[in-house]
Amino acid sequence: MNECYYDKRMDFFYNKTNTDTVDEWTGPQLIVVLCFGTFFCLFIFISNSLVIAAVVKNKRFHFPFYYLLANLAAADFFAGIAYVFLMFNTGPVSKTLTVNRWFLRQGLLDTSLTASLVNLLVIAVERHMSIMRMKIHSNLTKKRVTFLIISIWAIAIFMGAVPTLGWNCLCDITACSSLAPIYSRSYLVFWSVLNLVVFFIMVVVYIRIYMYVQRKTNVLSSHTSGSISRRKTPVKLMKTVMTLLGAFVVCWTPGLVVLLLDGLNCTYCGIQNVKRWFLLLALMNSVMNPIIYSYKDDEMWSTMKRMICCSSEDKSHDRRSSRVPSTVLCRSTDTSGNYIEDGIIQGTICGKGDLGDKGNS
Repeated sequence: MNECYYDKRMDFFYNKTNTDTVDEWTGPQLIVVLCFGTFFCLFIFISNSLVIAAVVKNKRFHFPFYYLLANLAAADFFAGIAYVFLMFNTGPVSKTLTVNRWFLRQGLLDTSLTASLVNLLVIAVERHMSIMRMKIHSNLTKKRVTFLIISIWAIAIFMGAVPTLGWNCLCDITACSSLAPIYSRSYLVFWSVLNLVVFFIMVVVYIRIYMYVQRKTNVLSSHTSGSISRRKTPVKLMKTVMTLLGAFVVCWTPGLVVLLLDGLNCTYCGIQNVKRWFLLLALMNSVMNPIIYSYKDDEMWSTMKRMICCSSEDKSHDRRSSRVPSTVLCRSTDTSGNYIEDGIIQGTICGKGDLGDKGNS
């Protein structure tokens, strides 16, 4: 019968798995890393708080898509908390951690990743349901959206706790990985493959949506007397969400591939040399998302700017002409019967003839 090591500190597992605990990571190098990490985490907290506050404050954002977008910002905010905890429990400190504290450190990171991933998957399904029916508004009610958000966090917390619940190597040291000394290699393979498969599914879904909208827009453009900008707006709206997904995949895929290689026990892959950089890349995703929100949506930027400046000045009209018009949906008496074809052909949405003010809800 295998002996279990629940009462050991992490130095025991690091030594058993020959894991690099970066004893040299002290002095100026540690100070620089902590300074940069602190700056980025503060930016994550402030910027994602502004996104959530903007959705709550601006009634034009009170639609299913924006509720899910706010939840994605909440996942990024949670990621900031996980990174702060990691900063003060890594490097030489890692050796002194108890098993439970190390599980908490990694569980926070896994939970934040899962929350973002599942949230993006739900947004993909919501967009697919709406766009494929050529509807501007989603049929999701507030109760359903609330249920989805609760489910997202329930799944995220569960996935973050799986190693703690038993899928670990505390009773089988030979199965331990080198990057995560008390995680089983089999779990790392499962975790990384699962996430990479979900990445692939979402990419396929968004490519299908993008191609469908572009094809539909080209067909309708011959019947439209409005501007090219108006006819191309559905395609531009999808680019916002696809940019978010693209940033997520680019930032997280290298780290997941490294975990997969570690799970496959690749001893010649040099994963110890790149793990810190890929973790920083994952951190950058939570920094990039609020920038994408504000850059792609004029209304979001205007709301955030008014909250920062504490003024009621009118929207700025000097933004770049290449920017996508506001993706906010104007209210109507029928929130489920508006169709993209009608918006493109009639050109009367929001009284401007511009679908940009009614997309992406």
